[in-house]
Amino acid sequence: MEMSLLEPRTAVSSPFSSFKHQVERFSRCSSCKGRFFRASYSRVPNKASCSGGVSSISQEKLAAEAFTHKINGTNGLNSKLFSRDSRLLDAADDQYDGIVIDPNGLPSNPIVFSSNLRFSLSHWKKKGKKGVWLKLLVEQSELVPIAIKAGFQYHHAEPGYLMLTYWIPDGPCMLPANASHHVGVGGFVINDKNEVLVVQEKYCSPQFANFWKIPTGFIVEKEEIYTGVAREVKEETGIDTEFVEVIAFRHAHNIAFEKSDLFFVCMLRPLSTQIIADDFEIQAAKWMPLAEFVEQSHVKEDVMFKKIIDICIARLDKYYCGLNVHQLVSKFDGKLSSLYYNIVDGEDLNCAGN
Repeated sequence: MEMSLLEPRTAVSSPFSSFKHQVERFSRCSSCKGRFFRASYSRVPNKASCSGGVSSISQEKLAAEAFTHKINGTNGLNSKLFSRDSRLLDAADDQYDGIVIDPNGLPSNPIVFSSNLRFSLSHWKKKGKKGVWLKLLVEQSELVPIAIKAGFQYHHAEPGYLMLTYWIPDGPCMLPANASHHVGVGGFVINDKNEVLVVQEKYCSPQFANFWKIPTGFIVEKEEIYTGVAREVKEETGIDTEFVEVIAFRHAHNIAFEKSDLFFVCMLRPLSTQIIADDFEIQAAKWMPLAEFVEQSHVKEDVMFKKIIDICIARLDKYYCGLNVHQLVSKFDGKLSSLYYNIVDGEDLNCAGN
């Protein structure tokens, strides 16, 4: 059930009260100046400020025109209490005293959108609001130049929309920047024969054309590291694996599209043996003896590659412990998260696992 409020929620009369009674109740605050705020039971109602007067319109007429009753229930009645200024864009407050504009409620006419956007920004500034988030869908692309002209800035884009922002207060913008990192993974898969699962990529720099490397790839949105690395290995080689632990990770900057990069090297246990290489990305894939793998010039001559392989070998010999994944729920957000850490019982440094 949804209704607009003039008074605190505890003072709202029955929605089935007579219209005359509602008019009399409304008349007692007919001197309220400005629009009336809309609220629902899922949000904290805004307080209408009473100042000034409305003398040119009779109280009863004002109440009759401004008041329409809305109930969404089994009786099928539709209601709407206290209309707001139609020039104000549909939006919701966020927890940081900002505004999130509803893209589905935007005017399709560019002229109307421009006028309403300017009016809304002025209104929100008077209300002391801070950051404004404007999401424009692909079909609303003609509104982008208008928003930019009004002072909005690009924030990020996805296949279906463009996000823009506007900072109202004077001083530096305090809105969070766009995502700054890509997350990559590499799967170090070794079998009982001490053979490493390796691939040669079909599309790579000429200097790496004959280089055998571990399967690598990017984590996709809402994907875990431990599931993403197993997926990448499966996609490139057809090998099913079981995640063991994170061995190490590398942090680098200005990689793809000037973004930073986090690359997690993970150890996995093979659950199958037959290789089915991905014809689109992979030139070749095979099981290579570990001794042969480490003798490649790109491994021996590159300090980064060599250190990664040294760590993997140390893990195989149980001189090094990686990070296991643990699923935990924090009371701060109530969400299930993955925490990577190792557990050492007493003074025993021999890591269990592969």
